Amino acid sequence: MKLNSILTATVAGFALLASGPVLADEHAEATPQIVELASGPDGPALWKVSDEDTTIYLFGTVHVLPTDLEWYDAEIDAALGSSDTVVTEIKMDPASEAALSQLAQARGQFGDGTTLRSLLNEEQTASYEAALAGLGAQPAAFDPMKPWLASLTFSLVPLIQQGYDPNSGVDRVILSQAGDRTLDALESAEFQVGIFDGLPLDVQVAFMMEAIEGMPKVKDTIDAMVAEWVEGDPDGLAVIMNEDLTDETLAEALLYSRNATWAEWIENRLDTTPGTVFMAVGAGHLAGNKSVQQYLAQRGIETQRVQ
Repeated sequence: MKLNSILTATVAGFALLASGPVLADEHAEATPQIVELASGPDGPALWKVSDEDTTIYLFGTVHVLPTDLEWYDAEIDAALGSSDTVVTEIKMDPASEAALSQLAQARGQFGDGTTLRSLLNEEQTASYEAALAGLGAQPAAFDPMKPWLASLTFSLVPLIQQGYDPNSGVDRVILSQAGDRTLDALESAEFQVGIFDGLPLDVQVAFMMEAIEGMPKVKDTIDAMVAEWVEGDPDGLAVIMNEDLTDETLAEALLYSRNATWAEWIENRLDTTPGTVFMAVGAGHLAGNKSVQQYLAQRGIETQRVQ
């Protein structure tokens, strides 16, 4: 099972939210500089679906970025500016993030005396304790945690140590520009925590060990993904993500079933509520096989590439 790319793409965003609000008030005042890019499909990919009275923009996000990366261009600004509703995967206001952090910490702890290290064999224990030492933590530091919660730390902290900043994440920048627009979310905190907490323990352990194995190269992985994202190449992004994605159960839980549900949400929104929506979700959901766009096509809904 090789999960490095999907871990980086999906877990980092959840990890930064589950760890609590990150300078939310300071970030809310940020104003991104609009970058002038050439016309056509250059820059982060942007799609739309529409009918006679509703338009929904689909924008793929990266949850953590280098602080100096410029990506917010005129096309994105125009799409966001024309929208009356901004939709993200889950609510990302400070109160909602604090609630998610509390929920993740509560659900991510063993309550029956089990320790994380008791689930590991000798070789896994050695790798696990070495990874903790690399983070400056004691061997018993994560003992109360379920493996899925420990995985979040092992996935996110190396990125932060190497210059990636949660406050520079695309979702946060989009929300900082939302103004007084209506904010909505596709999923609840309970649902997202349940994705991880519902994994069998052996899958959680494998998940965590892959995160540990990927720690030395996590920056290279996300650097490659960000390069494809900022160039507007969802096919290239899908190749990077899918080359390691061999566990169908995990792929179904993290990506495919959610993409199908979001396509249903889009269809229902088109049918019921006029207006313009800017939907910002993880870029991996809009790339590759069983993407949101593919599920929309199965429903007879055409997706148009705007940028």
